[in-house]
Amino acid sequence: MASNTPESEYERENTECQTDRIPKPSKLENKIDAKVVNSKIQIKTNNKMRKPHLLYNNFGYKEELSRRVAVKREYGCFNYCFISVCLSFLLGLAIGIAIVGPPHRRVITPNFSSKKLVRINTSREEQRILNSVKYSDNVKLDDSSNPDRNVDRFATVSFTGPIDPHKHNKDVYPQSLTEDMKEILKDNKVTKHKLVISSVINSTLHVPSTDTVLYDNIFWGPEVENSMPQGYGENSAEIWEKYVDQSEVIKMEPGCGRMQNRLITFKDGIQACVRYRQNTDQIQGEIFSFYVARLLNLTNLAPSVVKVVDLKDKLWQGVANDIASAQWNTNRAVVLTQYIPSLESATIPEIFKPSTRHLNKYDVFKMSQKENITMEPNKQILLDKLRTKSIKAKKSIDNFDFIDAKLNKKTIDLFVELAQWSDLIIFDYLTANLDRIVNNLFNFQWNVNIMDGPAHNLARKMDSGLLLFLDNESGLLHGYRLLKKYNVYHSLMLDNLCVFRQRTVDALKSLHESSVGGKLSDMFHRKNNPVIRDILPPLPEKNAKVLHDRIGKVLSQIEKCTQTFSNR
Repeated sequence: MASNTPESEYERENTECQTDRIPKPSKLENKIDAKVVNSKIQIKTNNKMRKPHLLYNNFGYKEELSRRVAVKREYGCFNYCFISVCLSFLLGLAIGIAIVGPPHRRVITPNFSSKKLVRINTSREEQRILNSVKYSDNVKLDDSSNPDRNVDRFATVSFTGPIDPHKHNKDVYPQSLTEDMKEILKDNKVTKHKLVISSVINSTLHVPSTDTVLYDNIFWGPEVENSMPQGYGENSAEIWEKYVDQSEVIKMEPGCGRMQNRLITFKDGIQACVRYRQNTDQIQGEIFSFYVARLLNLTNLAPSVVKVVDLKDKLWQGVANDIASAQWNTNRAVVLTQYIPSLESATIPEIFKPSTRHLNKYDVFKMSQKENITMEPNKQILLDKLRTKSIKAKKSIDNFDFIDAKLNKKTIDLFVELAQWSDLIIFDYLTANLDRIVNNLFNFQWNVNIMDGPAHNLARKMDSGLLLFLDNESGLLHGYRLLKKYNVYHSLMLDNLCVFRQRTVDALKSLHESSVGGKLSDMFHRKNNPVIRDILPPLPEKNAKVLHDRIGKVLSQIEKCTQTFSNR
């Protein structure tokens, strides 16, 4: 009689599991758990069993399988729809590209002449933000024969306007402005500024007329002076100062050069560039360079004014969060410079490049003769004699001291630019500005092509041809500290210049005879309140003395040119 031991019980159950994995309905009904009566499929676990076995409830898996097949078909329909939409989008995109054409093959509308971008110098240690592009005429932008032609050719110009060749043909100023406010944004005003010559010609042989290109051997004549753009004179500076005092900034965004500089927008839409520096000497250099330009009657600098960052001031209340984002410290002096639109980069004229690098009355005569038909030096040299190759004609040309000519527009524009360059060379020499022409001259020893690129921090207004002298923060302080290293480059340009503007020479003589330091101090105190004067120091006395000495050196160069090219 067999004993009912645990081992025999285990063997019987184990044998049953191995031989009959799907139990009979009678056994299934007795063993099913009441807690899982509603389950169609359940897993029974026996501690004595090594593997769980499946219990099927009335074989309901067939209905479950049918339901899954139906769901699968439904999702498959959605997948087909998604793929169809994607294919339709790709097909439409391909058709659009085929119709419009790729961007590099699009032809610009013919309402303005296509122009070519000029490559910039990339050897500069600190790169500026690009705001404008230099163009040259009669070059097609859609030329795909040379793919590298228009690559990396943006000009380095700070504090300039947007890149848009249409701007000089449109009203670029906010429409809500009054005529008085628009006046401060324009450099080609309606007011007349004809050159008046008095007591400058001691000879009775010739009196300068409106056709005089050059007189008294070294001065630009009325024909050039009367074609000069008026620029930003004292009236514009005063209007800008009053405007900023009464304005409120509503927007502040990155731009205008270095990292912490900002482009701000006033309530009525006018914009300004704000120069923020940790060192006050760069703020001093910017504003005192502007004051020197005012004393020299130079109109090539945009109106500027000093303000203090104070969140209690109405000027800054609306942009407190932007000031915090810019990481500006309060109670700091900043310079607000009028934002000038419609600018393009300016290149160094051929006459000042190393192959020539001089400008005197003979250069002016050759350029006038090359571009124009009629000419009359003061010795009554006829044009037919000038064109002959006789020795007599070649000798007689050395005796003239003025040039009268009917200039065409191309030559007038060239002389207007050269006249502004004569002011620029003098201004940069006086202030010892390192970040414009001196930068090109210094890097010429490593890059011989740098003189062919645009000048740093120099721009031209497209609507008038006015040259803008930008970014003058290195003048008068930082530049003076480095005179031993860079003065040779300043002198290189000045020593080869022998054609000047009469009004600039008169202003230099007036400043040299008086105290230029005293005049700058008076202007600084007159234009700035005690709060600003407490934060921003005046120009140091030793720097004013260096400026006075450099004015004397410019006058010495003018005297040298007078003696060199005199007919006596």
